[in-house]
Amino acid sequence: MRTEEEGIPQWDVEEMEKAVKDEETVIVDIREPDEYEEGHIPGVPLLPMSEVPERIEEMDKEKTHVFICRSGRRSQNVAKFARENGFERVVNFSGGMLTWDGELKTGEEKRIKETKELYRT
Repeated sequence: MRTEEEGIPQWDVEEMEKAVKDEETVIVDIREPDEYEEGHIPGVPLLPMSEVPERIEEMDKEKTHVFICRSGRRSQNVAKFARENGFERVVNFSGGMLTWDGELKTGEEKRIKETKELYRT
């Protein structure tokens, strides 16, 4: 069920399950590395919230970006920040990883070192 909060679309688990399979949607986990390593959606890269401001200009404004955190609060703030920086297609995973009931992977899988690594080629 799609809703909106503060002008940002909010996706639930069902929509996230579809997004994980969609090669055009860019899903970004913005939690801290230790949170990510405890469990994350397989294939979803980690870009900690603290690094977003320094990388925002390198991100592709033409793509849809879905931001994930533990509960949906931090990712909502990152989505608003992206919107303020010219991104029109941003989404928050409402409820965050607390609501994710799909597959999880542990450990450091995909920590972003270069912004281009966010994008599947």
